[in-house]
Amino acid sequence: CPVWVFEANPDGAPCEVLGGDNVAIFPLELPGTVRHYYFADKVWACAWAEDLAVSQTGSLPHGRVGTLVNGRVQSLAWLAPDCLVIQPPALFALGPEWDAAVRPVHVRNVGPRAGESLDPFWRGVYAAVGVQDVETRTESFVDGERLRAYYNSHGFAIDPALGLLRRWARAFQTLVVDGAFQAAACHDGRHQVFLHQAVLSALLATAVDPGRIRLLPPEYNYPYNLHTAVPKERRARALNDLVCIAYEDRSLDPEAVEDIAIEEPLRSWLAGRQVAGAG
Repeated sequence: CPVWVFEANPDGAPCEVLGGDNVAIFPLELPGTVRHYYFADKVWACAWAEDLAVSQTGSLPHGRVGTLVNGRVQSLAWLAPDCLVIQPPALFALGPEWDAAVRPVHVRNVGPRAGESLDPFWRGVYAAVGVQDVETRTESFVDGERLRAYYNSHGFAIDPALGLLRRWARAFQTLVVDGAFQAAACHDGRHQVFLHQAVLSALLATAVDPGRIRLLPPEYNYPYNLHTAVPKERRARALNDLVCIAYEDRSLDPEAVEDIAIEEPLRSWLAGRQVAGAG
């Protein structure tokens, strides 16, 4: 599949070297109202990609992106920069049965517990997408908390025809510029960091039929950065067994990793490359 790279920080993290066959680089411009905010670049990259994907397919950079079904893009997949793809992520191809493919969150963090009343943060998030509450429930992978629908946003796929990613940008911007919401329910760093993920989760739970959301298996978006916190019965044996991982600041140098196996040929591949986070 063609790859689109959205370059949010050309001075600190230039992306020209990534360009080439089947890879297009887009300089990402954010509106001033959200430019300062955590993960606004992710939200705007996804919204822009969705807009491109539903426009005239024949004029898309490098021809097309995602999976074409009946002449249109059906599967648009987002992967965060600190993601390592180890095996083909075939389940991101939605086909006619699914509208989205996503993982539950790793840990509860700011997530709304299923049996508790909503706090002001989640009341504000739900109000921004036009609902009072949601019925869908998920379970966090690492700490096993039962939550109202709360999904991981490190890597996911969605049918761009839904328009959900552009709605994500609009609702996110509404909450970022809401001074009262930011001063009270979203005043601390933790809620600000995960605001984008909360809004996406609320939209998935309200705008997509639950039966058309593919819950990806743990091999997708596996929290390598939280590996030692994963319960033993859920813990991966080797990196080679996984499809894609979130590594964040954790080392990918095989010589420095002692708590999970890294077998050939992945071991030699990582040893011979300067992978971000491997220092």
